[in-house]
This record gives sequence, C-alpha cells and structure tokens, in this order.
Amino acid sequence: MFYIIGHHWAMADQSRPARGATHNHVSRRFNLPQTEQDGDWLDARHAVDGDPPKLRTTVTVETPRTIITRNRSPDVPFDRSINPYRGCEHGCIYCFARPSHAFHDLSPGIDFETRLFAKPDAAALLKAELAKPSYRCAPIAFGTNTDPYQPIERTWHITRDCLAVLAQANHPLTITTKSDRVVRDIDLLAPMAAKGLVAVALSITSLDAKVSMTVEPRAPSPAKRLAAMRMLADTGIPVHASIAPVIPGITDHEIEHIVERVALAGATTATILPVRLPWEVAPLFKAWLGTHFPDRATRVMAAINSMRDGRENDPAFFSRMRGAGPLAKLLRTRFDKACTKHGLNQHRISLRSDLFRPPAGPQAELFDLG
Repeated sequence: MFYIIGHHWAMADQSRPARGATHNHVSRRFNLPQTEQDGDWLDARHAVDGDPPKLRTTVTVETPRTIITRNRSPDVPFDRSINPYRGCEHGCIYCFARPSHAFHDLSPGIDFETRLFAKPDAAALLKAELAKPSYRCAPIAFGTNTDPYQPIERTWHITRDCLAVLAQANHPLTITTKSDRVVRDIDLLAPMAAKGLVAVALSITSLDAKVSMTVEPRAPSPAKRLAAMRMLADTGIPVHASIAPVIPGITDHEIEHIVERVALAGATTATILPVRLPWEVAPLFKAWLGTHFPDRATRVMAAINSMRDGRENDPAFFSRMRGAGPLAKLLRTRFDKACTKHGLNQHRISLRSDLFRPPAGPQAELFDLG
C-alpha cells in the first residue's frame, strides 16, 4: 500500500530489500526551496506480486561556502569535522544523523538512504580554509555525521580529495567508518601515520552477518571490516574499534566477542556506546523493530528506556554517550573487563599538530614557477 506525503512516495511500514527504514514519513517541514526534482516515478510504481519496488539512489550536488564544521560539544574529542556527503546509503536504522534530512524537507526514513547530497568542491574549500592566516591547526574528524566511505565515494572520491589536501599540509585527521573502502587510501594514510597525523576508527555493531545486514543493510560485512582493520594496522596506521551502538536484546551479548576479534585484528583502543534514538530516529527504530524483531520489540524498548532515564532518548551532554542505570553500568563493566583481558585501551592515540604547513594561497601560487 502506498500513500503520498507532500511530493514523496512512502510505504505503510513495509520492509524494503537492502534498505534500513521501513517508511518515509516527513514529520517536520522547514519549507525550504527544493534542491532536486521529485523522485523517479519508476521508484514509486506498484511492484508485481505485492513486493515493494526497488529504490534508486540519487545524488544531488551541494555547493556550500565552507566545508569545516565547528562544534563546542564538551563530550566529543574534536572541535571540527568534515562531512563530504549528506545522507548515507548504508541505511543504519539507528543513525542519529537521520533527522538532518528534515532540514531539506526530506524524510529521515527512506529519503535519508536514497536521496543523497555530495559536495564535490570540498577539497578546494578545505584548501582555502587551511590557507587563511587565522586558521589554527587541530585534528579534523571525518565520519562524524554520515560515512565518508559510503558506496558513492567509489565514484565521487570527495573524501580522498580532501585527504590529499590534508596530507600535503601535514594536517592531522581522524576517520570513522563502517566501510573497508578506507583501505583504498592507504597510500595517503600510511605516510601520514608515520608522522603521527592520522587514526582510523572502524565501527562494528555485530559479528553476526545476518544481524549486521538487518541493522546496517548496505554497509560492508563484519568480516570485511575486520580485514580492513588488519590491513590498516599492518601498514602502521593506528586503529580504533567503535562498538557502537550496542542494542540491548539484539547485539549486547556480543560485546566480549567483538572486543576479542578487534584486538586480534590490530585495534589498540576501543569505545562502546549504547543506542541513541533522537528526534525522528525513535519512531523509525520502533517500526524497524516491529518488522524485523517483533518477538522482542517490547523488551528491547524497555531496556533502552531503562538506560535513558525512562525516555527513548537522553540529549544531555556526557550521559547521552554513556547511558544511565544498572543496565548501562553492566554493559560498560563487561566492556572494560574485556578490554583489559585483550590489551585494549592501554595507551591513548594522540596526533601531532606541530607539523602543519598551510597550503599556498592564490597570491603565492602566482609566483610559484617550479
């Protein structure tokens, strides 16, 4: 059954193959000018035999004036980040970035996974910002909102272009990704790692391929991510494991096993994060639970509420990252013991900022005859 919300086709809480969200509701509207045409009508037609139609991924070019995003959050270890893309084809149902699609009058549901935005001018903007006399160097984080190595990076290579600018300037950076595609850029990352300029975090939510395909339908398999960890570590690139998010009743039983496997794959540090359900993520997550885990949906939500002071989400700094209550404490205790057993978190990964050399500005390039 289909219905129309604004100019978007949506489905009545049905699962689509290889997609995370089960519907496409638009709960908030900002009435912004449309930046792309309506979806392909072929994507909205009824499928044969009642199966939902396949969705095509579309990419819209975005032309921002700046590329470095600043933040003052006291519970994150960086104050600046770069997001080459908006939306993410990985389709992780829990993604806290989903609500940002509402700013484009698009749904945080299926639109977030299929109607993507790319910033092809990112590298040029980055070079210009680094060249400003007022710029002060500190590590830039990639992958803080949407994955810099999601499938469209294969053809757009915006992340790689930005890495090349940072490598030339000896600028420190961190990368967080769910994709083994990061190993494509070892030729840039390994020399930077030798100078103490880069660290890569790979996120692993589950080692069960079936669970992973349900929670993160278009992300590479856990086996591929572990292999990527090994390749990065073998070339001298510091590797961090992000066991996030932990979903009680679905993935929490895997904590010790994941810690063991990432340690064997070469990770030296790890973190854990209970699932967060801000804004429109909560109804999307509950609809997903009802579709894929109906037998335990009530129990899972009760456990999440117990870690969020009786709510679906706790937006407060610090507690939003750790959760509260006995269950959150138990998960962290298990994680800490596993890390101690397997030698993780014995030393922090630190990056250098003293090697930074600003790129040549336009005036300097005029006199560069070499």
